[in-house]
Amino acid sequence: MGEGTTRVVEDNGANGRVRELGWRQRELAERSHVSAAVVREIQRHTVERRRSPRTLEALSVTLGWEPERLDRVLKGHARQPGGNTAPDSAVLWSRLESFESRLTEILRLLTELRSDVAAVIDHVRDD
Repeated sequence: MGEGTTRVVEDNGANGRVRELGWRQRELAERSHVSAAVVREIQRHTVERRRSPRTLEALSVTLGWEPERLDRVLKGHARQPGGNTAPDSAVLWSRLESFESRLTEILRLLTELRSDVAAVIDHVRDD
């Protein structure tokens, strides 16, 4: 099948795109729902292996590219001229999903905090 996915990601500007977006590996992993370990392997070229099309699609879309970009290049197909980026809506949806996930986590933490504060208040009142 040719070159490994890790080289494909580098050759197609994923590292540069992540920098351009101001993200870190962890943020790319969260936004794409790909494990941080896999993102690290791909960005650092530590493991050469085939990646599932879903993983490549998730990374492509999260980076604002057309969904098939990384998979197509992995299979040795040339990039299509003018097809380097998906509409900005793909990046916006990815960011929106990330914010929604973060807000859900913040809400969970606030609910826990509220319970803890209520328990402390009850304890202080009892004394």
